[in-house]
Amino acid sequence: MTPWVKRLLIANVGMYFLQLTAPIVTFWLMFVPSEVLLRPWTIVTYMFLHDTHGFTHILFNMLGLFFFGPRVESRLGPQRFFVLYFLSGISGALVSLVFARDAQIVGASAAVFGVMLAFALFWPREKIYIWGVLPVEARWLVVATTVLALWSGLNGSTGGVADFAHLGGYAGAFVYLKWLEQAQGARRFRTKAVAKVADASLGKWRQVDTQSVHEVNRDEVNRILDKINARGLGSLTPQERLFLSNFVPPDDRVPPAS
Repeated sequence: MTPWVKRLLIANVGMYFLQLTAPIVTFWLMFVPSEVLLRPWTIVTYMFLHDTHGFTHILFNMLGLFFFGPRVESRLGPQRFFVLYFLSGISGALVSLVFARDAQIVGASAAVFGVMLAFALFWPREKIYIWGVLPVEARWLVVATTVLALWSGLNGSTGGVADFAHLGGYAGAFVYLKWLEQAQGARRFRTKAVAKVADASLGKWRQVDTQSVHEVNRDEVNRILDKINARGLGSLTPQERLFLSNFVPPDDRVPPAS
């Protein structure tokens, strides 16, 4: 089990037993949208509480976290998974702030839905077995739960289900993952551009005159040249390539006599 999945499981189960022994905890930590200015911390704390009139609420949320969480955390890394989880939970609260102001909201569902959305985006055709029997691809599970949450939410969210919190969890996760995708794409583009510019002149790296390099840069140039001699030009990082290209003689320079 991955680090944050384990911590979150322990935190949720621990809080559930604390709710059973000290019910006042639920009152102070649950999220009531109309009272958010009085208790702003509940935007975060509500996602660690669950309905104590049975165990199915926490059971299904923790099962979702247990099954979907480890692969998503392994894919994103612990820090990004942490952000995904809490951002999904917070966005669930914010959407409820608009569409369910009089509700009393507890549960990790919005955060877990965000994790489930990430799973479906990374492995859309992975089969999820509902009740251990009915196979449904992850992408269609997200579509079905979105449609059901919209239908139920617009019809009054009967049964005490925080439908808009679930939708908010999906929305927050989707925005965060798309932002990560664009940021990584831009970073890869910059890296390739730097390498392309540098590679155009590195074919003449043997002609670098280290004696003419300022002493501030000389040690670094010598280190990079030693690295090329030992491991080849392909071993350089994009930053090293760009740095060395500043000291390679231009095309119109006559090569030094050997």
